[in-house]
Amino acid sequence: MDVLIVESRAELGTVWSRHLERQGYAVTHVESQDAAVDHLAQHKADIIVLDLVLDQGSALAVADFASFRQPDARVIFVTDTTFFSDGSIFNHSSNACAFVPAGTPPEDLAAMVEHYGVS
Repeated sequence: MDVLIVESRAELGTVWSRHLERQGYAVTHVESQDAAVDHLAQHKADIIVLDLVLDQGSALAVADFASFRQPDARVIFVTDTTFFSDGSIFNHSSNACAFVPAGTPPEDLAAMVEHYGVS
């Protein structure tokens, strides 16, 4: 399974990447909207782990591009803010499958990737 992680904080993206790679997933980590869109334009992603607040660009733009370019890709949104804490992210992003805190343990995130990545 191919996983794209879009996370501006390199250390957090690296922790998630390493854990998912140990589980046998092919993982790419990028840090911005532009890098994510470039990747999605050229490569397949089954699951996108996407920080809702990116330092460069918009997470919703990434999710929107993914829904157009790769409609089967599912998005797990992560955040350390209270934006969309009411669950309204599912109204704004048709490919959203989960919304979790950025502090979610890597093993729990891997379980979600496995669950939602199964077609």
